[in-house]
Amino acid sequence: QVQLVESGGGLVQPGGSLRLSCAASGPIFVIRTMGWYRQAPGKERELVATITSGGTIQYADSVKGRFTISRDNVAKTVYLQMNSLKPEDTAVYYCNADLMGVSQTFRNYWGQGTQVTVSS
Repeated sequence: QVQLVESGGGLVQPGGSLRLSCAASGPIFVIRTMGWYRQAPGKERELVATITSGGTIQYADSVKGRFTISRDNVAKTVYLQMNSLKPEDTAVYYCNADLMGVSQTFRNYWGQGTQVTVSS
């Protein structure tokens, strides 16, 4: 069974940093795009950053210059380094991956989410 497991969330003061990790496990043959989304209370889930298997990266305008996404294809893990955090970055952060498992078709998977709270 394919799973995405996030770690690294927590409470941080404004201006601080956090690093999120998401590891994919299970019978996986190919992972295309991996990424991070977030959902704040009362708001819709929004894209934070994505990275393709070839290294093409996309960021939301609100995080450009502060967040960095990277991935380790061998470890099937995607990371999100978050610097200069602001209170408005507070949200549940979800890992997302577009991958092929035993079904031999590409499907989209979500992690369970990890809470990031930026507050003094």
